[in-house]
Amino acid sequence: MRLRKACLLVLLLALAQLLAAASAGGPDEDSSNKGDAVEEEEEEEEEEEEDDLEVKEENGVLVLNDVNFDNFVADKDTVLLEFYAPWCGHCKQFAPEYEKIASALKENDPPVPVAKIDATSESALAGRFGVSGYPTIKILKKGQAVDYEGSRTQDEIVAKVKEISQPNWTPPPEVTLVLTKENFDEVVNDADIILVEFYAPWCGHCKKLAPEYEKAAKELSRRSPPIPLAKVDATAETDLAKRFDVSGYPTLKIFRRGKPFDYNGPREKYGIVDYMIEQSGPPSKEIVALKQVQEFLKDRDDVIIIGVFKAESDPAYQQYQDAANNLREDYKFHHTFSTEIAKFLKVSSGKLVVMQPEKFQSKYEPRSHVMDIQSSTEGSAIKDHVLKHTLPLVGHRKTSNDAKRYTRRPLVVVYYSVDFSFDYRAATQFWRSKVLEVAKDFPEYTFAVADEDDFATEVKDLGLSESGEDVNAAILDEGGRKFAMEPDDFDSDTLREFVRAFKKGKLKPVVKSQPVPKNNKGPVKVVVGKTFDSIVMDPKKDVLIEFYAPWCGHCKQLEPEYTALGKKYKNHKNLVIAKMDATANDVTNSHYKVEGFPTIYFAPRGDKKNPIKFEDGNRDLEHLSKFVEEHATKLSRTREDL
Repeated sequence: MRLRKACLLVLLLALAQLLAAASAGGPDEDSSNKGDAVEEEEEEEEEEEEDDLEVKEENGVLVLNDVNFDNFVADKDTVLLEFYAPWCGHCKQFAPEYEKIASALKENDPPVPVAKIDATSESALAGRFGVSGYPTIKILKKGQAVDYEGSRTQDEIVAKVKEISQPNWTPPPEVTLVLTKENFDEVVNDADIILVEFYAPWCGHCKKLAPEYEKAAKELSRRSPPIPLAKVDATAETDLAKRFDVSGYPTLKIFRRGKPFDYNGPREKYGIVDYMIEQSGPPSKEIVALKQVQEFLKDRDDVIIIGVFKAESDPAYQQYQDAANNLREDYKFHHTFSTEIAKFLKVSSGKLVVMQPEKFQSKYEPRSHVMDIQSSTEGSAIKDHVLKHTLPLVGHRKTSNDAKRYTRRPLVVVYYSVDFSFDYRAATQFWRSKVLEVAKDFPEYTFAVADEDDFATEVKDLGLSESGEDVNAAILDEGGRKFAMEPDDFDSDTLREFVRAFKKGKLKPVVKSQPVPKNNKGPVKVVVGKTFDSIVMDPKKDVLIEFYAPWCGHCKQLEPEYTALGKKYKNHKNLVIAKMDATANDVTNSHYKVEGFPTIYFAPRGDKKNPIKFEDGNRDLEHLSKFVEEHATKLSRTREDL
């Protein structure tokens, strides 16, 4: 019996030890299983990462994207790149040739990788390399992109790639001249015409312009005579920047024998080239035959400007040419040495004649405006004469001339179906004649007729698109304010009463506006058309205002940074961080011009008519804060913040 009990005890002890060992081994097993799972997840992630970085090949051409590009090119001396669009006809046509190029360069010693990038889906790479057309071919040499500008043939491309792939190859020197205070005057004063860019090394717009500017410089250097392009680092050459009133980057100016003129042309290679070629020609064209003047009067839609001189040696002629250079982008200038034309115009030599085409002449205004030009006449006086008489008493406002001709305010506009072609001229002139009867009594205002279809958006914003009237009228005033005439049968009397009411301050402006927010206590104050004056134009507060569009990608990218900025300065009672949807609201002050999105202005208290535009390409919290603190007139915190 005792023996049985002893055996049973031994068995129980053994079982207990087994159970203890089993329970002790359990956690180790679980831990091991968990460790295995983590390792498997890490391996899967590594495999996924490797899949993302994998470079596929299509017909011998490597396919690169935003993810695998940098990893692939990091250790490559030379890589040939094609940026294409799947829908591009030229790209499809080039594809077989590019595959032959890939095959040829694969046999090179050492082989040169040939790759393609879909620029429509790999937008980061397309933006990084400034791709604006398809196909764009670039050769990457030690990470630096070299533009290929030759023909798209196998022989030329392969030869260029082999040349660049040589170990001792170095890029050619820039064609763009570098100017400093030491050489600026010498270079600029000696040039018949030269384009100069004032830039800042950190400026995003300048970086984007740089390759296009250099390409244009190369192209224009091949002309006979060549047209030089130059650049000035305005952050280093501060005296030069100040001398030429450089306040933003990049600023481009044309110099003719040292005289500066604003550059208002395109900012890509072919646009710069075409613009500068046009600018290099004479600002005024000679008229030889009287018939040309008669045709101008009969058919022209714009002001006619003619200088009458004895010969090119006439000192007054040179004065006229210099003045014409200042206005050549906005007006067409002509000159003549013909006594027959002088007789027709009823002037002697040394005269400047400004007149309107026959369709815009009326009994209420002179047929022409004549100015005497002598060798001592200032160019500014000639310019003033042209600008003063550019518009007829009642002109034709068009979308093509609005920004250059009809900037003066107040502007009285009459909208209807305006058509000066032969079949409709009588009807158009009928309504215009009624406007003329009023315009003659208000010389301090500018009057114009405008086609209602051309200005459909403006008519809609004025609330007149559903007026039911054939003819509508409005007054566009200073500060972006607009006044609409109540729909009524249009005639001279109703228009005159409308203009008189405006002159006496009895009209209420029309403002396109979203509803005023009920709760506007967020870090970024929301501005709408109806609150622009009360918030942005508040004379007691500094205001940073962002004008955005809901669909704008750059605006969406800016939003978190701008919100962070609002939070940073939320408790500064003298500073307001604000934003406004400029597509849904009127900007009721003309000093705040919105020409792109986002546009940011700092409106200092006490000086709201001189807002400061944010020009820095880096729209992050650091740079926005720096801009605010640089221009803030008074930063003080509220008690809550203290």
